[in-house]
Amino acid sequence: MTIIAAADGSALGNPGPAGWGWFIDDATWASGGWPRATNNIGELMAVLDLLRQTAGADDELVIWCDSTYVINSITKWMPGWKRKGWVKADGKPVLNLELMQDLDAAMAGRRVQFKWVKGHTGHELNEAADRLATAAALAYQQGRMPPAGPGFRSDRDARASGFVATGVTVGPDRAVRSAEEEVIELERALLSDAVRSSASALDALLHPQWSEIGSSGRHWTREEVLRIGPLDGPVALDLISAERLSDDLVLLLWRSTDDSGSHLRSSLWQRTPAGWQQRFHQGTPEPALPQSSERDTLMFDL
Repeated sequence: MTIIAAADGSALGNPGPAGWGWFIDDATWASGGWPRATNNIGELMAVLDLLRQTAGADDELVIWCDSTYVINSITKWMPGWKRKGWVKADGKPVLNLELMQDLDAAMAGRRVQFKWVKGHTGHELNEAADRLATAAALAYQQGRMPPAGPGFRSDRDARASGFVATGVTVGPDRAVRSAEEEVIELERALLSDAVRSSASALDALLHPQWSEIGSSGRHWTREEVLRIGPLDGPVALDLISAERLSDDLVLLLWRSTDDSGSHLRSSLWQRTPAGWQQRFHQGTPEPALPQSSERDTLMFDL
């Protein structure tokens, strides 16, 4: 079987609000972006995400691109860059190096054929990918999150009958639960020892671009959190509100209570091809309680 897709990127200002998208059919697509990036970064990310999401499918992949930069980088220039230590012929560093290295790794062992198509000429797949990328860039320009899309899941039928996520079993009734109910359950799972003691469990519930602002103002990264173990003791989660911001975003406001006191917390959850994942978290001590100067009440280090 051959998977045929198109991948495209867009930037409003270049650099500016940017988006990427890939498209196979109406039920199989994905998009994303950043508040500020270049068009080339969007083009590269579209291909990288497509490669990653189809990695488990033992099929040839045909990718239509309107970017000769992307096609030439992957099919012509990359072997020479690697031999020279990831520098160009003029001795200057390769642009977008991290993305290029990720693409190199994603291409390993894959049967991939790239085809060039002139943009905005009515090519059905290319036009669909362009619309996704442009819509994502516009969303970031307007301060919104673009829809992640259904993505590509070769095990989609198996997932429909139930799955085990980070030690929490979700059965066939998952389909009838509201997004808010599912996200609340997953938020509680993040406080459990079963999830907190497993880096792979945390990895499944945290968005690739996850971050947190602790109560001291420190910015915590995903990589730091994956190394944090179980909590010192039980933490109660008292829900304040759960608001559906869009089809793919849910905002939770809640209060955590433990031996150290109580904190008000906000968690932004995003629906991705891998399911609901926490995208951002912030915690603030309740005004009536003293704030410790020695402890940053990160949700992962309450």
